[in-house]
Amino acid sequence: MQEPFRFGVDYENDSWNVVFVLKDVMVLVRPYQYVKNLLIFFPLFFSLKMFQPELFIRACIAFCSFCLVASSVYILNDWMDRFADAGHPEKCFRPIASGRIKSTLAFFVFLLFLMLGLMTALQISPPVFALMIGYFVLNVAYSFKLKHLPIIDIFLISVFFVIRLFVGAGATGVVLSTWIMLMTFLLALFLSLAKRRDDVLVYVKTNHKVRKVVDGYSLRFLETSMFVSASIVVVTYVLWSVSPEVTIKYSNSNVYLTSVFVVIGVLRYLRISFVEESGGCPTSVLLRDIFLQLTLLGWIGSFVWLLYLRNIKIVF
Repeated sequence: MQEPFRFGVDYENDSWNVVFVLKDVMVLVRPYQYVKNLLIFFPLFFSLKMFQPELFIRACIAFCSFCLVASSVYILNDWMDRFADAGHPEKCFRPIASGRIKSTLAFFVFLLFLMLGLMTALQISPPVFALMIGYFVLNVAYSFKLKHLPIIDIFLISVFFVIRLFVGAGATGVVLSTWIMLMTFLLALFLSLAKRRDDVLVYVKTNHKVRKVVDGYSLRFLETSMFVSASIVVVTYVLWSVSPEVTIKYSNSNVYLTSVFVVIGVLRYLRISFVEESGGCPTSVLLRDIFLQLTLLGWIGSFVWLLYLRNIKIVF
């Protein structure tokens, strides 16, 4: 008798467990990575229009749309890296690499999230839809070829972060600051270098190549690049915070005070990377490190006070 077709997962004793399937699908789409998509709100926040309901709603819709498309990209990456991930000490537990989710189910979820994300983006505006298409196409090229090219791989990861800013600006119609684009790119470059350093460390310790691109890097090169990029991030931020453009735009000369949180945050991440040797996934680091969380909250809170609350008069 012919065995029936199984759409997705084969568990022990060939049993179908909906709860386990949904759990693995949630792991597959990586909702914890949506933290990075909060960059979509930055153009609105720094244009002092965060509390305009119509624009805020549009930014929220763009955020949801980007999350859907990003999840489809994560599925594609996991499928492409399934054999390499199988030998990684941590990534081997991913649903596709471990075999818990079959390619058929992965493809279905991939297509569902991609279509929903693109259709939502089209409802926002044609420019946002075009940005989403560009983001997806670049990620396809990255997954199939470009991630194997040293320097190009970390450059593209940084570009993906900047695209999030353009999506936020396109959805709300605000002008995107050149400074914000530059600082986002530089910070993403710093985090990408930390990620590649972690990949090289895995190779040094286990003799397993997480990615082919590790052949194009060395610990010395990555560590030196991290120190250089960290310095550039801090200097660029300080120059922005004391620039006449910022002082005039926000009618406030104290924005430079927020630099304290930037310096502390960068130093903390360097410590996590070099002392704890666990800086491979920036999102995971942020979600588990209370020190970084408090630093980020302090940075955001200081801007809320300086840009939004400082001039509000409370009347009793």
